[in-house]
Amino acid sequence: MIMPPFVGAIGLSQLLARFGSLNLLLMRLGILPPDKPIDWLGQSGFWGIVILQVMNLYPVMFLNVAAAMANIDPSLRESAQNLGASGWRLFRTITLPLILPGYFAGAVIVFIWAFTDLGTPLIFGFSRVVPVQIFDAINEINTNPMGYALVVFVLMLTLALFLVSKRALAGRRYEMLARGHTGGAEAQATLRQTTGIWGVMLVVIGFALLPHFTVIIESFSENWFFSILPANWTMANYSEIFGHGLTASSIRNSLCYSALSALLDLVLGVMIAWLLTRRRIPFAGLLDALAMLPLALPGLVLAFGYVAGFDFKIQWLNPRDNPSLLLIISYSVRRLPYIVRSAYAGFQQASVTLEEASANLGATPFRTLRKITLPLVMANLIAGTILTFSFAMLEVSDGLILAMREKYFPITKMIWQIMGRIDPNAPSVACALGMVGMVILTASLLVAGKILGKKMGQLFRA
Repeated sequence: MIMPPFVGAIGLSQLLARFGSLNLLLMRLGILPPDKPIDWLGQSGFWGIVILQVMNLYPVMFLNVAAAMANIDPSLRESAQNLGASGWRLFRTITLPLILPGYFAGAVIVFIWAFTDLGTPLIFGFSRVVPVQIFDAINEINTNPMGYALVVFVLMLTLALFLVSKRALAGRRYEMLARGHTGGAEAQATLRQTTGIWGVMLVVIGFALLPHFTVIIESFSENWFFSILPANWTMANYSEIFGHGLTASSIRNSLCYSALSALLDLVLGVMIAWLLTRRRIPFAGLLDALAMLPLALPGLVLAFGYVAGFDFKIQWLNPRDNPSLLLIISYSVRRLPYIVRSAYAGFQQASVTLEEASANLGATPFRTLRKITLPLVMANLIAGTILTFSFAMLEVSDGLILAMREKYFPITKMIWQIMGRIDPNAPSVACALGMVGMVILTASLLVAGKILGKKMGQLFRA
């Protein structure tokens, strides 16, 4: 999760291209004929896109399933074991049905995010996907209705996925008598099981980290071409991104857009979560659903709508002149669910009796919120705000579509711009810029994960 797929696409291309590092290594070892390189990425990079999407999005599924398993009452498994169930049957009849809501919540998000990913196909030059077709239609938005048709198709697909997932779970009951601590249900793995588990996971994690390592290496390389490893190492790529006006301004722009959107999300998220947990309001369920809907709303659709809706003469609203406000709003809308869900969990855990005591002593609702409630949920608010900030830093679709003038480019659009240069060192500079975003996101996820633990998966549920 610490690297957008389209940044990993740069590293994966260097690693798995027809004359990339892997094929060159196999040729040097005599395993592969020099005139018959293996096309690991498939025609036009199709399999490269698939690999990157799997490696980037499986943590979302993992977090959802882990959160679902953490809520299973251990007594249900114990009852099944007392009745003779074990192994696969225990998993199939007890565990799997209970985690299906979490699984479907993650599966819908993974499918939509993969389906609407714009950056990765662009880096590979693979145009036969809906997001790239929508991106290309931006330039003909006033003359060609195809872009509008594709956007409506994506919206209908998103809605259909939610309806199918709801219908698949309709009529089934997943309530548990109690939610015990899953720690008591954990079983110590044997030495053989431990070896197998770690063996499989090291392969998966190692493969997932390969693009990251390649990006790191390439960010320190000088014209890495037709060699297993770079022939020359340099820090000039980092000097260029921090010293060059446009690349440095893209970092500042991303920090500004992300910080303002995170602050806006914090205010809105606290208000929505407080209303849902501390007030009985009509249509509370609808408000909750609307607050979480942007998690599954493709950024591609949102950005296209902003371009179409604000293409007029007011410069500070027209993305062709100044996209700053629309980028902040777009980032905020897309990441609002993280802070809402994080604040919601915090309000649920905070005792209402303390707030009632404050009210009995004459404090106003606002003073009670400021003096009592917010300090109790501060850890959740910090974690949610950090996540909204860090994910906004590396938002791809919004930046690629809305930012049309270089001085307003965020990091992601600048990486795409650099990759379009006719310069053999362009991938190295782009990787160095991507590393800045990776470092920020890594630190953010570590802090948020430390605060929220296994509950972090609940932030990725629509």
